[in-house]
Amino acid sequence: MSTPAGKRLGRYEIQSLLGVGGMGEVYLAQDTQLRRQVALKLLPPKLALDEERLRRFKQEAFAASALNHPNILTIHEIGSEGDTDFIVTEFIAGLSLRELMAKQPMSIGQVLDICSQIASALAAAHAAGIVHRDIKPENVMVRRDGYVKVLDFGLAKLAEVPGLPSDSGAATVQVVKTDPGKVMGTAKYMSPEQARGLEVNEQTDIWSLGVLLYELAAGRVPFEGPSGSDVLASILTAEPVPLQRHSPEIPTELQRIVRKALRKDREERYQLAKELALDLKNLRRELDLKVELEISQQPSAPAQQASGIGASQAGTASSHSTTHTAEINVRKSNSTAEYLAGEIKSHPKALVLVLGVIALAALAMILALAMAYRWTTTPTPSSNVSGSSRTM
Repeated sequence: MSTPAGKRLGRYEIQSLLGVGGMGEVYLAQDTQLRRQVALKLLPPKLALDEERLRRFKQEAFAASALNHPNILTIHEIGSEGDTDFIVTEFIAGLSLRELMAKQPMSIGQVLDICSQIASALAAAHAAGIVHRDIKPENVMVRRDGYVKVLDFGLAKLAEVPGLPSDSGAATVQVVKTDPGKVMGTAKYMSPEQARGLEVNEQTDIWSLGVLLYELAAGRVPFEGPSGSDVLASILTAEPVPLQRHSPEIPTELQRIVRKALRKDREERYQLAKELALDLKNLRRELDLKVELEISQQPSAPAQQASGIGASQAGTASSHSTTHTAEINVRKSNSTAEYLAGEIKSHPKALVLVLGVIALAALAMILALAMAYRWTTTPTPSSNVSGSSRTM
């Protein structure tokens, strides 16, 4: 049942309903003390009645609240008012990734940017010993400025069915036995170890992010089926269709990254989320650099085209008549003469100076030639003396 606007839980005044999920209702509220808008999540009473589960939830929520990362939703407070337990988080002005996917198609650059931010958030959480367990588009918010926020760290464990040997096994039973319309979204992002009821670790989140990356790039999830059981069977036995079959423009490197994230054997997947984040960022840089190079080469494209055409003309010049060749030479001469005439008109003083230098140089040459001629025709005294001595 919805909580009416204006109701107060402690210092928080409810303004409007933002959404409803399996973990409860989320409201936009006003923090009357700090005068800011926050998101207020009310936990269903049936979950809050189990003290052990509520204790585990609070422990994980406290750990998540200690994470300081720009891509992780900030938890402000965990509190209760009467019989109502709630979580207070920062309010994200934006859209869920699911809403963004339905609103517009994404470029490869956007896909890489969003998923690298998610991977960075997971790397920070894993370093603090927290596994999300439920990465899917509904748990990712994209702000208007492009920043990504990952939601609900630690909340997946609270939604599990009690009374089973392991937490991951409980999650499997819940996926198969509850309303398919509500759980199909979660089932499609589950890892093989989750489907088998095995213990989960960081590689589980990496698998789920690989599914999300595939979906953003291809426009469809890699594992599908008419029911939750069929989806889990596909996850365990089927291999995803290569991304490039959906779109040939998808880079080969992106296909490699997705394939590595979706290995059935968790030991063959990325072992660290930061490694996945680094590969995504490097691919984004390579694509950006490629675009920049293409843009930088555009102004020189006409020149390259002209040189190519010129080379083609040169290769076939022997087949043209000599008249055509002469015509080209005449045009070149005329254009050169016109250029010199224009330069003379635009620089008359320089022309006078050049002519003066030329005249002086010519006069110097004339004087030098005259002196040289005079020196060669006049006999020297030494030659006379030598001649006299021979006659004697």
